[in-house]
Amino acid sequence: MKTLSQIISEYNAFKSKGLKLDMSRGKPAPDQLDLSERLLTAVAANGDCFSADGTDCRNYGLLDGLPEVKKLFADMLGVNPSNIIVGGNSSLNLMFDVLSRAMTHGVADVCQPWSKYEKISFLCPVPGYDRHFAITEFFGIHMINIPMDANGPDMDLIEKLVSEDETIKGCWCVPKYSNPTGITYSDEVVERFAKLKPKAKDFRVFWDNAYVVHDLTDKPDTLKEIFAEAKKYGNEDMFYEFASTSKITYAGAGVACIAASESNIKRILGWLKFQTIGFDKMNQLRHAKVFKSIDDLKAQMRAHADLIRPKFEVVYKVFGELLSEYKDVSWTKPNGGYFISLQLPKNTAKRVVQLAKEAGLVVTPAGAPFPYGIDPDDSVIRIAPTYPSVEELETAARLLCCCVAYAICEQSQN
Repeated sequence: MKTLSQIISEYNAFKSKGLKLDMSRGKPAPDQLDLSERLLTAVAANGDCFSADGTDCRNYGLLDGLPEVKKLFADMLGVNPSNIIVGGNSSLNLMFDVLSRAMTHGVADVCQPWSKYEKISFLCPVPGYDRHFAITEFFGIHMINIPMDANGPDMDLIEKLVSEDETIKGCWCVPKYSNPTGITYSDEVVERFAKLKPKAKDFRVFWDNAYVVHDLTDKPDTLKEIFAEAKKYGNEDMFYEFASTSKITYAGAGVACIAASESNIKRILGWLKFQTIGFDKMNQLRHAKVFKSIDDLKAQMRAHADLIRPKFEVVYKVFGELLSEYKDVSWTKPNGGYFISLQLPKNTAKRVVQLAKEAGLVVTPAGAPFPYGIDPDDSVIRIAPTYPSVEELETAARLLCCCVAYAICEQSQN
């Protein structure tokens, strides 16, 4: 194992290079975006601006989305097209809207708006998605950390909390290739979510299935479909599911959807008619013409996987080479998604991020995968390998490993 002085010398060599590297966000790389260039001419090529049901997509109408796009999302998620509403480009926007309307109007006729309660709380599996936590904090909702393991959230704790505490109104979930750990909820975890018996009648699970088709290997994870399972227990109203094409086509110009029970779909459409006359149907039509079936979409995802997989592999290679000797250091190797979670010894993550920044590497802030930006152990860093080139990633991963060694060795001498 290297001495601190040796590590500092290696670190200073990195600093002297004037690097400008970024592994902070899970963005598609330009070559991934190039896979969707045909979207730009999908409609103009033949001038056909009409959907499968004859709707003129240049005009008003179809608040719930084009039939063919509803079917595409339904096939992605394993639900009925009648349980889908197609929105704009952002699933995060749909989540924000659902939560916002819950605050102002509640989620069921028998319950009051969430803003009327003296206190409400959300369960937040951690490490988790920072933007989920940001939305919750924006609305002043108290957040409760729920530990994650290789099967998903701690269901013993979730079942206990929701059965006892009426102030708990919701739970965030990224059930497949979870951000940032990359784990997929086991069948047992999905089943236990489906049969929850919360004390609050207006408890809702925000099932953010962002990576449902984002497989990286030829042996992808499988996720049990939540609505079919929840229906067995009369709990289908408890779930809102979200997905989008943001990392399938254009990150800033895709199409998003919400899946929900029949009664929830009716309720959401009742609200939406005051919010919009309709989402961008021309963009929906472009997607429908490019992806005529789920098989077309799966072919697109295989092309994405071929571009992304080498980037994950180079990070694994460098981590294995340079970090294996350190105690309490580990990293996930997901079968899909966009992230790797790096687990470090307690009280070192912030120092690693600081050292990396000073040497020209931007990584996700320590604490970001936790509510309020506070990692109680200061030990998790989310790695986003998709955007940089393979060559840049190798340099970035080696620099990051140097920063990890620096922080660990420094801590051991204090």
